[in-house]
Amino acid sequence: MTDYSGKPMREALISAVGDLMGRDENVFFLSADMGAPSLDRIRETFTDRFINVGIAEQNMINVAAGLAMEGFTVYTYAIAPFYLRTLEQIRINLSLPSQLRDINVNMLALGAGFSYDVSGPTHHCLEDISVMRSMPNVITVSPADWQTAAILPGFAATTAKPKYFRLDGKVHPTLYATPEQVDFTQGFRQLRQGERVCIVATGVMTHQALKVAGRFGDEVGVIDLFLLDTADDDALTEALSSYATVITWEEGFAKRGGLDACIALLILEKGLACRHQGFGMPNAFDFTPGDRYRLHDANGFGEDTVVEAISAVLA
Repeated sequence: MTDYSGKPMREALISAVGDLMGRDENVFFLSADMGAPSLDRIRETFTDRFINVGIAEQNMINVAAGLAMEGFTVYTYAIAPFYLRTLEQIRINLSLPSQLRDINVNMLALGAGFSYDVSGPTHHCLEDISVMRSMPNVITVSPADWQTAAILPGFAATTAKPKYFRLDGKVHPTLYATPEQVDFTQGFRQLRQGERVCIVATGVMTHQALKVAGRFGDEVGVIDLFLLDTADDDALTEALSSYATVITWEEGFAKRGGLDACIALLILEKGLACRHQGFGMPNAFDFTPGDRYRLHDANGFGEDTVVEAISAVLA
């Protein structure tokens, strides 16, 4: 078994897919001319089930759909913002037919949010949560650490739907000590229990949420929401019901159908009495250079801003 510790999400996930391909001849891997050390093993070992489609993401989705309709499980691999050019293919060839039959296509999207921070807005991917959540029958998955990423093939094997895996491009600390702590039947985990305020975050922002919550002792809790459209609403409602204030924090466009909309609608539909406040990227592109955390600060959803908001609530 491969040791995934200390690896980026993509290495953990692709290594796990490689292990799976050694056990299951029904699995194909398609790459849009991408590279990774773990991918070299798949390319060299499974020459008949690895296809490099080239810089042709739209065609990659078409090929994946065809293989899936023949009963294969397919993984596709491309840069996250470049999946946005495949929306017609995802809608027509994955989303639509999967309402009638099993379509097990798993889209590995590298570079979620500001992962490619210094590459500028062409490589920033802030729309994908909203876009993929709006696609019927497509499951949006946003892991926060390599442990979650490494067990995604197990989830994929039991869920024959198109899935979009939103992978961060940088290395982050491990949040889950064991795979068993990641429960895909719930789609979230409360990492920290608080008394008055809960931060619901996803992906890289879960790490930021834990950092901020640690400044407030027992007052602030943290929930990592990794299934962005198929989480157990009843369980999530119960987890949020004890809080007076719920804050959502995402590295995506705010007020555009992302994480904030997901939680705000849940609060409304379930009749929760809590107040909601969302933090995310305003509806604009940022062309200035800098790392992701400088971009957070410059656009009004950085650590200090969230700390100020929580302090005001607790005052």
